[in-house]
Amino acid sequence: MSSPPTDDLHSPIDEKNDISSICKNDIEDSPTSPVDDVPSLVTDGGAQAWCTLVGAFLTTFCTFGYANAFGVFQDYYTRSHAASTTRISWVGSTQLYLLIAMGLPAGKLLDMGYFRQTVFAGSCIYVFSLFMASIAHPDKYYQIFLSQGVGMGIGAGLLYIPAMAVQAHHWRTKRALAMGVVISGSSLGGIVFPIMLNHLFSGTVGFAWGVRASAFLVLGSLVAANLLMTPRASITGSKAPKPNIKSLLLDLPYMLTILGGLTCFLGVYFPYFYLQLFSVINGVDTNVAFYTLAIMNAASIPGRILPNLFADRFGVYNMIIFVGIGCSVLILSLFGVASITSTMIFAILYGFFSGSFLSLLSPVLASLARHDGEIGVRLGLAFFFASLGALVGQPIDGALLGNAFPWYKAIIFSAVTTFAGIFFTIISRLLLTRRKGTQLL
Repeated sequence: MSSPPTDDLHSPIDEKNDISSICKNDIEDSPTSPVDDVPSLVTDGGAQAWCTLVGAFLTTFCTFGYANAFGVFQDYYTRSHAASTTRISWVGSTQLYLLIAMGLPAGKLLDMGYFRQTVFAGSCIYVFSLFMASIAHPDKYYQIFLSQGVGMGIGAGLLYIPAMAVQAHHWRTKRALAMGVVISGSSLGGIVFPIMLNHLFSGTVGFAWGVRASAFLVLGSLVAANLLMTPRASITGSKAPKPNIKSLLLDLPYMLTILGGLTCFLGVYFPYFYLQLFSVINGVDTNVAFYTLAIMNAASIPGRILPNLFADRFGVYNMIIFVGIGCSVLILSLFGVASITSTMIFAILYGFFSGSFLSLLSPVLASLARHDGEIGVRLGLAFFFASLGALVGQPIDGALLGNAFPWYKAIIFSAVTTFAGIFFTIISRLLLTRRKGTQLL
């Protein structure tokens, strides 16, 4: 589904356009449409498409997947008294913010045809910063912040959005599913890295070599990703219409969707940062608590794929609203989580619903593009603004928790902000329903 030109925002959709074409994100045929023959060049499948899918999967595995493991560092730094809970959370939130916010320049570079250069630069910065984090002293906060927060965040940001957006060069009718498979790599990383780091940190290896070992795994994954991923020159080249930033900022449904993402990001990451610490403080056996993040990320794998499969048929907006409400309700359910069984059930359910929400956000934004040549900048601009929620959300949680850990404050804040974000998304959907004349959005 795509937005009409800004000078015809209120015109009714041509009755000849059937519902199936809308659900598959086809471009509207209009005399005033800026679309040329670029979309017709996108076909599903082929060797390049599958190689790019695998390479992007490896990219999210070691970028977003590593960010999903920050709860291990939050627990380690907090219990080793490296800094206050709030200061530590700033490291993870800054990394997450830059991972998402750097999508603006990275997405623009993709649309300009500099995909390979951007991905290579991001890989170098990310791996270098991770090795620097391995030699940082846990009691030297600035070293942790610069290497793990700033350096890894910038490097990952140059990788994540291009790896997601380049899927639009190779997939059309299965685009949401392809993006869901790609982002499921972050779930696999969220399984591997927490287990790996917890065992290495608590064993004879220790912090430095534990981080270093994970850095070597990341290095191998990114080398393979750089070799596998390929953009479509016919889309990034001169045939693609130039994105109009002003028209994007005046697109009300698009901006409301961004506002919804920003507000949701204030709360939806709370369990990824604090569930392991929450479990330990509430008396869950440490050996079991160490696996909460891995279980949550394992459950997010089907969550990142199955809803995307149905979204191609029933509408990406419909699916993201459903799973977003589920995330808010589940965060409130933490009031009843006090045992090993309830902790494991929460981790499984929240992993599925939060994984679905995060994987559907990119297809939702891509569906608003008027042509494939502006998908990169649309995703980049949206994530640049929405990432502000990820930047401040976890430090706010840390400030609410303080040294006494009154968990009810952070739980209520996270649940309310997540629901508020879905409310803005619902308004965006209503506007698009009037514009498109269909409920399958």
